[in-house]
Amino acid sequence: MGMGSVRASGGGDDDDDLDSAPMSEINVTPMVDVMLVLLIIFMVAAPLMTTGVPVQLPKTTAAKVAQAKKPLEISIDKEGKPFLAKDELTAETIMPRLKALAAEDPTQVMLVRGDKDVPYGKIMEVMGLVGQAGFTKVSLIAQSPGGAPSAPPAASGAPR
Repeated sequence: MGMGSVRASGGGDDDDDLDSAPMSEINVTPMVDVMLVLLIIFMVAAPLMTTGVPVQLPKTTAAKVAQAKKPLEISIDKEGKPFLAKDELTAETIMPRLKALAAEDPTQVMLVRGDKDVPYGKIMEVMGLVGQAGFTKVSLIAQSPGGAPSAPPAASGAPR
C-alpha cells in the first residue's frame, strides 16, 4: 500500500531485474477523507461564527422610529379609468391630485394596479403621469399564480 516497488515477475529477489519500477500512483483516498472532515467542521462552525457578541443594550426615552407609510395605490379598471384609492380620477383632475400628493412626500411609494384586460399602453401612460407628478418610487402590482394579490415588490425608481 505504500511506495514500494512493483515487480512484474513472480516475486524473485533479483536486484538486477529491469522490469521493477517504483509505484507512481498516489493514493488520494486519505486526502479526500481529510477534506470531507474539514468541510463538515466548517459547515457546523460557520453559523456559530456569525452570531454577534451578546450585550445588554441601554434603555432610552427617545421616541420610536416611525414605520414606513402605507403606499398609495392608483388602480386602472377594465374601462381604463384611473382611481386613487376609491376616488375616480378624470383627465383634468389626475395631475393636480398626484402633484399635491407628491408635494406632501415625494419619497412616498406609489403602487400601480391595472386590470388584466387594460391595454399595456394605458398602464404605462398612468405610470408616466405618476412619474411626472414627482413620485420617485413607483411599482406595479400583479397577482400571484395562486390567486391572491402578491405582496408589493420593493419600490423601484421612476418608470423608464
